[in-house]
Amino acid sequence: QPQRVPEPHHDTVGILAMDSAGSLAGACSTSGMAFKVPGRVGDSPIIGQGLYVDQEAGAATATGTGELITGVCGSFLAVELMRQGHSPLNALREVLSRIAARYTLAPEHQTAFLAVNTRGEWATAALRPGFRHTITDERGSRVEEPHFVLLPG
Repeated sequence: QPQRVPEPHHDTVGILAMDSAGSLAGACSTSGMAFKVPGRVGDSPIIGQGLYVDQEAGAATATGTGELITGVCGSFLAVELMRQGHSPLNALREVLSRIAARYTLAPEHQTAFLAVNTRGEWATAALRPGFRHTITDERGSRVEEPHFVLLPG
């Protein structure tokens, strides 16, 4: 039996941007899950799961346990909620609430989202503590805690 060596935690990196003309862009990349089930595909390569950008509504990206994100079509859901008038923060609260309601969460389950609407309003939210985001704007770059955590530590 091969022995598993603990590996440093790796996760998806998602980026959302808005230019001076208001055009949105997004990208995500993942290092994947160590020792995954053969054939497992995470949320990052599936449109609407780990990343979704719609010039008429907003953009969202996700990180964490891909099965939880995929189960609610996380990034797409956040953008559709913004289309319906939700703020980025309220959209992310709803996405995380749906994840928590749909799944029996294990202690290692974590997801986090970043969303921006077409007015440039943005927010981050996480299922549990431990996620941080980096923002770069007219004030420079800084690392911050999420705006909302559903299940505080």
